[in-house]
Parts: sequence; structure tokens; C-alpha cells
Amino acid sequence: MTVTGPEALGCDDVLISVYVPFVVTAVLTALAPRPARRLAPRPAAWALALAALVTAGGWTGSLALLAFTGVAQIPQVAAEGHWSAAALRNDDPVYLGVAATSALVLTAGLISLGIAAVSQTRHIVRARRECARLPGDTELAVLDDDTPLAFALPGRPGRIVVSRGMLKCLGDEERHALLMHERAHLRGKHHVFKTVWRLTSAVNPLLRPLARTGAFVLERWADEDAAAQTGDRVIVARAVGRAALASAGTPRPAALAAAGGDVPQRVRALLGPPPTRRRLPFAAGALLLILCCTSLVNAASDSDELVDNAQWHHAQHTTVSQIRE
Repeated sequence: MTVTGPEALGCDDVLISVYVPFVVTAVLTALAPRPARRLAPRPAAWALALAALVTAGGWTGSLALLAFTGVAQIPQVAAEGHWSAAALRNDDPVYLGVAATSALVLTAGLISLGIAAVSQTRHIVRARRECARLPGDTELAVLDDDTPLAFALPGRPGRIVVSRGMLKCLGDEERHALLMHERAHLRGKHHVFKTVWRLTSAVNPLLRPLARTGAFVLERWADEDAAAQTGDRVIVARAVGRAALASAGTPRPAALAAAGGDVPQRVRALLGPPPTRRRLPFAAGALLLILCCTSLVNAASDSDELVDNAQWHHAQHTTVSQIRE
């Protein structure tokens, strides 16, 4: 759509495009968690992380465009931008109340993102300090503690932390499976995925179901890696089940723990065959993300044309004023 002079703009296009990212976010949040739990966990984790990033960006971008339509009509802002506030108000298809609400939601989301980013940074720093304080210099650190604990601490390098209490609850093969599970968390850099989901959920609380599903998928990813390393899915299922029973009632650390997630569903998955790779759910999700991106780009382009038209009116008004003088 090309606008020259004060021609009417495609207001319906602006109105539709800017809301598409909201719809895509709602659809993915409602439909993605259930199939993601049954898909191959590694690609599912990547797909959920990408979906969270793209929809959070689309959500923020749409809110910013809606908020701008209201802010741009403030006379002082219009004067700085050299456009006509009256022309923008006439062409703008967004109600001022919607623009004001979008500005408030956007501000709240950005503040929440800042708080979550600071908290996550502190968590990572604390994890690395814990790694440095752990006894020994090998990947595995055994705590002289009767409380059943097993988790992975990300760091440089990361450490696998297991208490003597947990080791007493497991047989030799189950101990090996547990260590393979925690090593998979470190090798796959699963803390990065959790950071992505935490930050995107801070921007948009609607993405919290994706974050919860993502945490489960990471545990499934580690389970499948452990099963591949040990060659025995039953041993891994038994290790997961016994670790969960042993640590029941024990406060879980913020780090990635083998007893996390929906343990019964994890055990059932391990007692069955490895999950097969299915392309249709990923293709459908990819189409929705592409729709989200293209709609946001189209909305931004239409908003730019609204401003161009308002600037044209401002230039015309200035020229007429100069001629009259």
C-alpha cells in the first residue's frame, strides 16, 4: 500500500495486522503444551523456546505500535516529529483507550522483564559461586548429606551435585543413569532454555504455560539422553522414580533436578519406545510464527505510512502558513 498526499489509508489492514501477534500467542499457548509433551523432547524444547521468543517479540512489538498511535497524537510529540497530530488522529484506526491500555501493559511488561533479568543474573552468578565452593575439581561433587539431593549447577564448567543420601537410595546402574541425566542437562545447556522461558514469561504472562511445559520437556530430554547413554530405558525409569520418591517432601533447588517435572508421565514415557519425530506439529507451529512476524512487519509498515501522511499534512500546513505570511 502506497500513500501519496492525504489519500485515505487502509485502516482495516492496520487494525487487523497489529492484532495478529496477540491471536498467534493465544493459539500457541492454548494448543502447544499438550502435543509438546509427547513429541521428541529435544526438537520440542527448541520449538518452545523459539515460539516463546517470537511471540514475546510480536506481543511487545504490537503493544508498542498500538501505544505509539496514542503517544504520537500528543501535541508536543507531534511537534518534535514534525507531523500533524490532527491528521494522525483522523487516519488512526485505533481508539485512544486501546492505545493507552497498550502503553500501560507494555510498560508493566518491560518493568517485569527488567526485574526478571536482574533476578536471573543473580541466580546464574550464585550458581557459579556454588560451583566454585563445591569440594573437589571434577564434574561430580558428592555432598556429605543424608538429604536425598541430585541436581546440575551450570557454570564454567558446570557441576553435578549428588548427596550421599541420594546415592544410598539407588543401585549402581541407577546411579549411573542419574548421573547421565544430570550430565545431559549440562551438555544441552538447559539453563539457557529456562532463562529464555523465564524472561519471555515476564514480558507476557500468557506464555507461562509454555514455560511450564518447557521445564517438563527439558527433563524428558535429559531422560532420553540418559536412556541412549545407558542403553536401558527401564533402568533410567527406575532411577527417575526412585529419586523422586526419595526426595519427596525435600525442598528442591532452583537448579535442574532429576526429580523435577511430572515424574509419572516421565516414567511412562521411558517404559515405552523412544518418541518418534513428527513433522506436522512443527510445521504448523512454524506457519503460525511466520504469520506473527509478517503481520507485525505489515503493521509496522502501515504505521509508518500513517506517520508519513501526517508529516505530509504538517508540511502542507507549514507551506500554506508561510505563503499567507
